[in-house]
Amino acid sequence: MSTRPFDPVAVAYYEVEGWKAYYDRNWLRLLWLVVALVQAQFRIPFPQSIRAAYHVTRASVAWVPKEHKPAEIQDHLREFYRLARRYSGLDFDVERAAELELDYWDVHRQLVRQADKTRFINTMTKLHAVVFSLPESVAQESAMLRVEANNVLDTITGKTSPNPEHDWKRCELLLVACYQSIRQHADAVQHQANLGL
Repeated sequence: MSTRPFDPVAVAYYEVEGWKAYYDRNWLRLLWLVVALVQAQFRIPFPQSIRAAYHVTRASVAWVPKEHKPAEIQDHLREFYRLARRYSGLDFDVERAAELELDYWDVHRQLVRQADKTRFINTMTKLHAVVFSLPESVAQESAMLRVEANNVLDTITGKTSPNPEHDWKRCELLLVACYQSIRQHADAVQHQANLGL
């Protein structure tokens, strides 16, 4: 693995803004936010970043109805992860990453308003471990932060948040911490690899 560093603050910002666009069903805004996100996180250059964002946006649109076609969504996620692997310097199983991404979307939807998020944490742990070549034992930290961000998001979208503006900021801070954890652990794994450990 030879990762190209990414800025956790920028990635978290674009992701939260993307969540807002998704829940507003503002697909054009989502597309352009994902262009910026994939450039920041996976170093996908223009114009390939538009192609990557197109696949994420198409998958998101297809996901909205409860009666959807999982195979169609996974096809788009597979194409996105193929581009992410090509430009990021990461070396992961594209098919497995797409499968886990779809599992993440599914388990998040299933567990909204449920207290036990164990399945969600396990899915996110596997996704982070696969994409960033991390041991699951260390990927769990970022997964738990990501799930907590989703829990806060659910209070906003479920209209139970007492202060949505504050909670959007909380989502962003949790995602910053999530991506800082990934960067820190990925850098440590890379350093060990460079030392031949």
